[in-house]
Amino acid sequence: MVEVIDASGLIIGRLASHVAKKLLDDKEAQVEIIHAEKAIVSGNKTRVINDYIARRKLNHPRKGPNFPRMPDRILKRTIRGMIPYQTPRGREAYKRLKVHIGVPRDLEGKKAVIVEGAVNRGIAHFVELDKVCKILGAKY
Repeated sequence: MVEVIDASGLIIGRLASHVAKKLLDDKEAQVEIIHAEKAIVSGNKTRVINDYIARRKLNHPRKGPNFPRMPDRILKRTIRGMIPYQTPRGREAYKRLKVHIGVPRDLEGKKAVIVEGAVNRGIAHFVELDKVCKILGAKY
């Protein structure tokens, strides 16, 4: 059973916790997230951008740990932080997750679900993941 989730306008942390819980609870569930670049990060714009820049600078250029700059990779990494991915159960759940920029051809006709718990309900200070990634140097 493949569930397609549209991340447009959804808060990244709440979306990640919902997806992580779904993947861990249901062993048959496969989740595909579309429009990852349109997800939002709540908080003051300059603080959010500075936090992501600081995460990028924590690494050694050749040795790592490497923090991604593409929006689909950042969203997948956020979900990975909520899954025990170093255990067999978590690794299996993480393999059933796919995150896409835009909508791929094979998912164009499918109906996308919107996670009600992750909808922005009046948060005034937020940044789209697309803008954060452009500042980090993503090219897509």
